[in-house]
Amino acid sequence: MPTVAPLDLEGHVAGVAFLGDVPFFAESSGLIHRLDHGHKTVEAHEGLLSCIRDDATETLLTGGEDGKVLRIRADGTASEIANVPRKWISQVAAGPQGAVAYAYGKTAHVRLADGTVKDFTEERTVEGIAFAPKGLRIAVARYNGVSLHWVGIAGQPVDLEWKGAHTGVTFSPDGRFVVTSMQENALHGWKLDTKPGAETRHMRMTGYPAKIKSVSWSAKGKWLASSGAPAAIVWPFQAKDGPMGKAPLELGTRANIMVTQVCCHPAEEIAAIGYADGMIMVVRFTDSKEVLLRRPGKGAITAMAWNKTGRQLAFGSEAGDSGVVDIAG
Repeated sequence: MPTVAPLDLEGHVAGVAFLGDVPFFAESSGLIHRLDHGHKTVEAHEGLLSCIRDDATETLLTGGEDGKVLRIRADGTASEIANVPRKWISQVAAGPQGAVAYAYGKTAHVRLADGTVKDFTEERTVEGIAFAPKGLRIAVARYNGVSLHWVGIAGQPVDLEWKGAHTGVTFSPDGRFVVTSMQENALHGWKLDTKPGAETRHMRMTGYPAKIKSVSWSAKGKWLASSGAPAAIVWPFQAKDGPMGKAPLELGTRANIMVTQVCCHPAEEIAAIGYADGMIMVVRFTDSKEVLLRRPGKGAITAMAWNKTGRQLAFGSEAGDSGVVDIAG
């Protein structure tokens, strides 16, 4: 049976991650908690807006209402990557070779390991940013599509156009697809490995009753799980044209309780699914087998992360009730 070690925090949890075996919980207030031989706390920001794990360096990257971008190490020490007074840093991304991207207003900035900063200005506000899995390239989500920029090469960006507001962006692990979440309760995808001069193939993933706040790629990139419905909607990306013409899996269906977070396992084709009532299930893709990890709690699940072995799952909610599930319990 899975066992839950609870951690009660004051407020909304914006991000969770494991650094080594230590779980970290980032509160919107700017406090970052870690369970490392006891409960330890660091005051990182005056208001935290974004928190992600940088796999290349085993650190956290955070952005705040105080205009700071910080790198936080496993021992809780923080170093400043950027400081832009009076700007809100709601987008951060981790890239190869220690590169970090962050954005405010209409400009995305990429800071390289040697301290060089490259700026990429869009015509509209930057809503999402992601690094490609290979090569130093970024995707920037904005109104009416995505811009793809090579960081080290001066040149025109590749524009992937699709009308509407694109609010987040992700590359598939093999780099063949770019997928955005949209304001209009949909995902939109582009196939990147078309022949030069050929038209980019579009993928429309629609039919969601709510906005998609969470997406997660499976370990080998064969599936893309998403929130925004009373089930995790999991699109197949194994075929050369991705999910075009294929129906998604619907996992962990509950009658009227929305899925708010999804998090695919680091090795197996299963996903943790967090709901609006605080419940968490893990579901297998092949046969939809469900295991309850946590009963409903105080608030909607807002963040989840597996440790490297996939035996532990850290989670946080909008009400602050958080914890670590030990699957092997």
